[in-house]
Amino acid sequence: MEFITQNWMLITIAVLSAGMLAWPSVSQGGGAMAVSPTQAVQLINRERATLIDITSDDEYRAAHAKGAKHVPADDLEKALGKIVKDKERPVVIMCATGARSRGAAARARKAGYTRALSLAGGLGAWRQANMPVETQNA
Repeated sequence: MEFITQNWMLITIAVLSAGMLAWPSVSQGGGAMAVSPTQAVQLINRERATLIDITSDDEYRAAHAKGAKHVPADDLEKALGKIVKDKERPVVIMCATGARSRGAAARARKAGYTRALSLAGGLGAWRQANMPVETQNA
């Protein structure tokens, strides 16, 4: 007990440091359910993963990953069964930043899509990795 009272500052710093190291994993839903753009492309090429963009219509028209299927977030559960019949096949869900896609991937997993993943960083990370992007003219 004497050690704790004499070194409370060091103990506090150690606990805070551990929390800061763990934060990236916690904030990305455990990390295991998010993939980088490179990992997503590997899944698409090797395992025929489906890339689904859940952004709004305007966001999708402005820019989206080449080959991504557009399904607005609110329609995901209803449309997913029509797009991906095999629930064991990888599904990579993306949005603009990766924030909305984490929740959408969780909903897809709850619906039985065991390999539903979020694209970490969303379209921003996709562009930063120099992956192909396309637009739709209105």
